[in-house]
Amino acid sequence: MPVGDEDLYPPERLAAAQQATVEAGLDALLLPPGSDLRYLTGYHAHALERLTCLVLPATGRPTLIVPTLERPAAEASPAPRTGVRIVDHPDGTDPYPLVVRALGGPVGAVGLGDRMWAEQVLALRAALPGASQRLAGEVLRPLRLRKSAAEVAALREAGAAIDAVHARMAEWLRPGRTEAQVAADISAAILEAGHATAAFAIVAAGPNGASPHHETSDRMIGAGEPVVVDIGGTMPSGYCSDSTRCYVVGTPPPEFVDYYQVLFEAQRAAVGAVRPGVSAAAVDGVAREVIGEAGYGAAFLHRTGHGIGLDGHEDPYLVAGNELPLEPGMAFSIEPGIYLAGRHGARIEDIVVCTPDGAERLNTIHRELVLL
Repeated sequence: MPVGDEDLYPPERLAAAQQATVEAGLDALLLPPGSDLRYLTGYHAHALERLTCLVLPATGRPTLIVPTLERPAAEASPAPRTGVRIVDHPDGTDPYPLVVRALGGPVGAVGLGDRMWAEQVLALRAALPGASQRLAGEVLRPLRLRKSAAEVAALREAGAAIDAVHARMAEWLRPGRTEAQVAADISAAILEAGHATAAFAIVAAGPNGASPHHETSDRMIGAGEPVVVDIGGTMPSGYCSDSTRCYVVGTPPPEFVDYYQVLFEAQRAAVGAVRPGVSAAAVDGVAREVIGEAGYGAAFLHRTGHGIGLDGHEDPYLVAGNELPLEPGMAFSIEPGIYLAGRHGARIEDIVVCTPDGAERLNTIHRELVLL
């Protein structure tokens, strides 16, 4: 059963964010459309040139300022249930005095959404000339790092949906078809599997597989070529999927088979290293050690993983130098890769969640090389 809005967007999140705002020495958070706004209110707002802004004072009632034409959408969202007041501004009027009014008095420091448009940042600086500006992520990042049981359930649902797409790959992936044709079929299947949006479908065949973020092309897939398929989308809940598997139509190159097994062991070892108290950097190091000892260290081009939730990429990042200790509820990818320029590449990616006992894989489809 899909996870409901009442579980994913509880009203107590706003109170927790206000308490964290106080502790951070800020007087308010000002949040534009994006995942932070959705996390706190459940409102999936359009990013427009018209101002949408959640004004979250350290104390007092939050106000959601929206364009008049967006008010029906805001009222139909979970936002009213969380206790926010909705105020709208008609086209042709200046919305920034509404922000000042919603703050309820002078402020010394405000936290702005990390990805707020520059034109809005500058307009708020002019409307609040006495207020210093900091990043709201300082306050919200620690709250979003640890997923609730409902959030984990939503990610589990997303993982099952994207697994269902990988399970159908033999329907589309064959020699003579282009990467773009296969990607189009995958994107349609992502929606059929229950996603609200198909965020990406990387289909990277042969030498294109050596580029981790290859832009899917009109190149035809050849017999015996390894193909990296990295796909994901966003569920109606707002939570994301992301999973990578490797396929070969025909007989794979022996070299590829050899280093794919190295990659398989590296991914398994990294997942096995996940437990509370272990640092994000240490998990990255486990995968890197296996690949390095096999002689492919220079071919592992990126971090081992990224957090996932309402954003496809968010904290925590599993990368050298990040000594953040893992905690139960943190959800992230484990996706080591090996990339040999001009030849081929491979990546295995699962989403996992840290539990009191280790790691739970949210992608459960097999990880062995798939021969079609």
